[in-house]
Order: sequence, then C-alpha cells, then structure tokens
Amino acid sequence: MKIQKTNAMRILDSKQLSYEVLSYAHGKEAVAGLDVAKQLEENPEQVFKTLVTVANTKEYIVFVIPVAHELHLKKCAKAAGVKSVEMIHVKDINKITGYVRGGCSPIGMKKQFRTFVHESCTGHPTIMFSGGKIGVQIKMQPDELLRLIHAETADLISEA
Repeated sequence: MKIQKTNAMRILDSKQLSYEVLSYAHGKEAVAGLDVAKQLEENPEQVFKTLVTVANTKEYIVFVIPVAHELHLKKCAKAAGVKSVEMIHVKDINKITGYVRGGCSPIGMKKQFRTFVHESCTGHPTIMFSGGKIGVQIKMQPDELLRLIHAETADLISEA
C-alpha cells in the first residue's frame, strides 16, 4: 500500500533527512499509543506521542513523550520556564496545529511552537512519532528530530 506524503514527510524530504514510514491498521478514530507500539511490534519506550498545551502566558507549547507515560504538567511548566501549562481541548487541536487527534506530528504544524521532547529519546538509536495522520508513524534518529524542530530535552513525565 502506497502511503500518501504528509506535511511532516515533505519537510523531512526537503531537508534531506533520513526517515522510515511505518503504518498501522486503524479506523477513523485515534489509536492509543500503546496499541500503535504493539501493532508495529516496537518498544513503547521508543514510540512517542505529541501533546499540545497552553501556558498561563497563552503560549502554545508542545511536549513529545513516550506513549506509555503521562505528562507531568509541573515538570513541563518548569522546563518551559512558565508558571503553568494545561492540555488544550481536543476540539482545538486542528485549529491550532493543522493536525487531528491521533495524527499530530511534532513536524509541520501550522506554526513552529516551542517543543520539548522527553530526555529518554537520546538513549535510543531511533524513535517513532506520528507522521501527520492517523495510521502513519515516522521513525528517525532523535538527534535529527531535535535539530529540525529546535526542540529541547527535559524530564516531562510522571513517575510510574
């Protein structure tokens, strides 16, 4: 099955960055991150989800964390140097990012927001994240992703 190029893939191609496209079965709705990892037979610690928050300053800030974990909002606020952050409403995802829930990629949003990726990403040769639509994941070297989107790494997750 030929996969249609997404904005994220076009940006990676334009920068001549190496990546792999992985696809998984889905309906019309978002698929839980752990289910994506299972379908792809990948380590859930290497499969990341993209979460969009809004700070008390009204700035949108993006956090990318392993799918098996939850965002720790206080740690996220501290990493971003703001007083607080909260998740945006699901209904606002498309308006803010240009993506849909379950298909939100850290690459190619309508605007490049400040982005933080969980520090564990650098401990893996490759990580996976949404390719920009439900059913598509991009697999690439974390260092290249961090450079491309000007992201910082930080401890962003709640302890298990």
